Amino acid sequence: MNEHAAHRRSFSGDIVVADNAAVCDPSGALYFPELGLLVVSDLHLEKGSSLARRGRLMPPYDTAATLLRLQSVLATYAPRIVLSLGDSFHDGEGAARLPAAFRVQLEALMLGREWIWVAGNHDPDVPADLPGSCVQEIAIAGLAFRHEPSRNAVPGEIAGHLHPCARIVQRGRSVRRRCFASDGARLIMPAFGAFTGSLNVMDHAYRGLFAWERFMAYMLGDRQVYPIASSLLRPG
Repeated sequence: MNEHAAHRRSFSGDIVVADNAAVCDPSGALYFPELGLLVVSDLHLEKGSSLARRGRLMPPYDTAATLLRLQSVLATYAPRIVLSLGDSFHDGEGAARLPAAFRVQLEALMLGREWIWVAGNHDPDVPADLPGSCVQEIAIAGLAFRHEPSRNAVPGEIAGHLHPCARIVQRGRSVRRRCFASDGARLIMPAFGAFTGSLNVMDHAYRGLFAWERFMAYMLGDRQVYPIASSLLRPG
């Protein structure tokens, strides 16, 4: 890890998932130092253009913002391997729709490192004309990476899809932020994309996925990750 990374790490959250040490970065990326592996999930690139095709006009800045965030976190950790954990594009034609300037920028970020695309429900096929390998799921160092969390308690599973967030109330003030969701055995990643929504970890969609007595929500701040015990979490 370079000097910049060591400085950034002081504002990050350390976590252990199935005996594998990782760093929860405030950007929403997860880094495994011993593996040189950086994981991001739910980039939803070209979401703006996808919605525009359906008549919902949104500012077309989501891909630019997401790639800049990705560029920053790659510069921080300089990983050997990058794993994009599904829904990298908002629809199956998103990669083909990617403007030339953004394609050049993305390919420059991929250069010199192993890049793995995990298929998601929004983008089940291989990204058009982009390097990297594409898999349905992948096992690395005893960890199982897939887009959608399985309903069976699988130790070491790391998934995305649900876009977790958490809400707490302190001194009468409500705070709601994206978060990493984990009970130490498995983890669900926050959405990394600029235009992505979020779903409270107390929603019924998470029921049965975690041992609640050990559950922690690692809430993303501007420069820090905050570990919050399940007893402090609120719905909404």
